[in-house]
Amino acid sequence: MKNKDLGFESKVIHLGGDPEPHTGSIMPAIHQTSTYVQKAPGDHQGYEYSRSHNPTRDRLQECLAGLENAKYSIATSSGMAIATLIMHSVPKGRNVLCGDDVYGGMSRLLNRVFSEHYDITFINTTDLAEVEKYLKEKKPYLLWIETPTNPLLKISDIAKIAKLCKKYDSLLVVDNTFMSPYFQNPLDLGADIVTHSLTKYINGHSDVVGGAMMTNNKKIYDQIWFLQNSIGPSLSPFDSWLVLRGVKTLAVRMRQHEINAIQVAKFLDSHPKIEKVIYPGLKSHPHHALAKKQMRGFGGMITFYVKGGMKETKKFLTKVHLFKLAESLGGVESLSNHPAIMTHASVPVEVRKKLNISDNMVRISVGIENCSDLIDDLKNALK
Repeated sequence: MKNKDLGFESKVIHLGGDPEPHTGSIMPAIHQTSTYVQKAPGDHQGYEYSRSHNPTRDRLQECLAGLENAKYSIATSSGMAIATLIMHSVPKGRNVLCGDDVYGGMSRLLNRVFSEHYDITFINTTDLAEVEKYLKEKKPYLLWIETPTNPLLKISDIAKIAKLCKKYDSLLVVDNTFMSPYFQNPLDLGADIVTHSLTKYINGHSDVVGGAMMTNNKKIYDQIWFLQNSIGPSLSPFDSWLVLRGVKTLAVRMRQHEINAIQVAKFLDSHPKIEKVIYPGLKSHPHHALAKKQMRGFGGMITFYVKGGMKETKKFLTKVHLFKLAESLGGVESLSNHPAIMTHASVPVEVRKKLNISDNMVRISVGIENCSDLIDDLKNALK
């Protein structure tokens, strides 16, 4: 059986995981080396310098490409690193569109780093009429979307947006971090590039910072690889090995994240001290039907609003015990976050107000602990 024909649960274990040919080691070696000996000038075994290529990173990239049904993958030192490389690939003077509700770091990168070089417009990508209007008007080189978005968990129709991008000759980049390849495959829906923060679900153990992109377009791959090799933010051999280890349990972890998140979302939705719950798996979510159609599950991220303001929300966040208050998400442990102060603090106040990223908003990453314990933790904090 060819690897491409394997089920997802088998792919995460076996793609890039062939035993070492020289020793038979079931776990691949960490090629912790900076350079490689050549028999003669230019006569080498495909490896010259680890910024450019490394056997451990190659194994990871093979695995990641297979999980997103892609031909090519590039792993970098962070999620922001891959975003930076993609932005550097945009020809000077071209326009860029981006979803209005994206990770605060992405918003900062576009607004404060690349805005001097490109005309960048933030739009509501859940509104197809608005998407087409700006594609037609701006003729952008690329449109960058998150779906679900961070932190409002809005769902954009990837397939329909991909058709619009092709109509107006624009590339579509989809950040698939919140869903992981287990629940969603944007390339299959027509996207040109899919990106991930490997820091989150793919690694899943809160001990690596990394990023990646996958594509089926060799021209795009060659361009991004050239930039990665030239600028240098490649993923280290040790971090590549850690992600290879972490990804083996991606399928079982994502299932449990979702099982727990559904129960937690229902508990919060019924609690008198919670104003509103946003979770794609709830029928109350405005894009619930699209989520069911486009995704194979609803993930482990929940956003909700505590009744009250900053005082009540801060008090709640200091009272939770299992939901550790921290940046990031997607680890086996549950995490809580205050977007307005933490992940989205760099977003201007007026923009946060427009998006409803308010002082009483909380974002949680539901882990894989015992779900009764998680609900008890939230129940006690809400008291």
